Amino acid sequence: MRHLTPRELDAWLRDSDAPAPQLLDVREAWEFERCHLERSQHIPMAALPLRLDELSPERDVVVICHHGARSFQSAVFLENRGFAAVHNLTGGIHAWAADIDPAMPRY
Repeated sequence: MRHLTPRELDAWLRDSDAPAPQLLDVREAWEFERCHLERSQHIPMAALPLRLDELSPERDVVVICHHGARSFQSAVFLENRGFAAVHNLTGGIHAWAADIDPAMPRY
């Protein structure tokens, strides 16, 4: 697993030559509704074992939560299920709002 800072993820998403990663948001529905990254797919952490078929194990997956703990646990789960390129967003959506998008709602 690789840990990405919000700045590293932002640069990756802006790089038109790089293949876009799957953005997996594992927060609860109310959290996702409050704020999320554009193009992110919402699968709450508790539902992840039942919805693995919605993700491609061959593509890079960036896992996102509020501060990084749930995304870390989910990233470990994905690695244990054969996902080859899993990344954890360090500091989660909270750090993204602080470092990249100050207009994003926080909670």
